[in-house]
Amino acid sequence: MIEQVCNLKVTDEKTVEKLIQDENVHYLHMVFPKDQGLPEHYSNSNVYMTVLRGKLSIQLDDQEIHEYEAGCVLKIPYKTKMNVKNLHENILEITVLKAPAPKN
Repeated sequence: MIEQVCNLKVTDEKTVEKLIQDENVHYLHMVFPKDQGLPEHYSNSNVYMTVLRGKLSIQLDDQEIHEYEAGCVLKIPYKTKMNVKNLHENILEITVLKAPAPKN
């Protein structure tokens, strides 16, 4: 088989899955119930974030929180301060692609 197959976990529980991590990209799948998210951090690559379901609440650098619904794709530059949260009742599900792959 030539292709590598990864399956997204189907869940409503908090999940952070590292599906692909190679020399080219990192591809992650995340699920966050209300009031869950990631610790504040700086992006370690260019980040492409797709909202699959729910509503993403994200604060970048010193901006106010912006909200994005399912179907939205965000492009976030390298070294941007990120605060990713689900501030809503519905489950938030996103995929995150980091390219180029972070060095560390």
